[in-house]
Amino acid sequence: MMRRFADKVVLVTGAARGQGRAEAIRFAQEGASIIAIDLCADLRTTTYPGATKADLEQTARAIEAEGGRVVTAVADVRDFTALSQATREGVEQLGRLDVVVANAGMTTAARSWEITAEQWQETIEINLTGVFHTAKATIPILIDQGGGGSIVMISSVAGLRGLPLLSHYSAAKHGVVGLCRAMANELASYDIRVNSVHPFGVDTNLKVGELFDLLEEEPHLGISFAPTLPYSKSDPEDIANAVAWIASDEARHVTGIQLPVDLGVITR
Repeated sequence: MMRRFADKVVLVTGAARGQGRAEAIRFAQEGASIIAIDLCADLRTTTYPGATKADLEQTARAIEAEGGRVVTAVADVRDFTALSQATREGVEQLGRLDVVVANAGMTTAARSWEITAEQWQETIEINLTGVFHTAKATIPILIDQGGGGSIVMISSVAGLRGLPLLSHYSAAKHGVVGLCRAMANELASYDIRVNSVHPFGVDTNLKVGELFDLLEEEPHLGISFAPTLPYSKSDPEDIANAVAWIASDEARHVTGIQLPVDLGVITR
């Protein structure tokens, strides 16, 4: 495998399992040291269990098995103070920061008018405010280093089209696109690139059972979730591959874009 990130340090939020773990491992395979951050707790509104400290430790072992150094931290992306402290401590231990992957996210499903205030708040705070906090905590470090860098914001197909039954999630993920584009303009003179990646369904523990229940009640909405490629979902490694490319020097002239890894969903 190529070692495009030799001697570089990559920060990944939501790194304890699933997509975040796959991204952290992929960067480690290519020579990077990793700052792996996760909440490691259940959320109030989701129907699936949250990641655990044991999951984060498993990610760390997988990174070390690839020969990578790793610093782990339990921190909530909604808590800017805790996230900033985890970031600073990781940079102090590993010596620098080169790539930031704002991956932490969550999902619930409901008809727009039935979304509770708690669901709305938690969805926006984690999927949008958490990305903003991650960028805010890391950008000054990248600027002070003076060597450029790459920020990858994980959005969703729901950030590119109005997926039904996910309007709160779609609002947050569309917000990530606006944040990405604005920051790409602001940071271009520092040679810091900002891009967003947009998966469709990924085979992780984030299984939103209530979405499938609602689609059974309203099957006419299912066309919005239909891929054109002959697969029902992506593997976490498929997303990690795209993130690694767009963060690498191979994409050094790419900034402010929205990269779909969506099995062709948005082509419909």
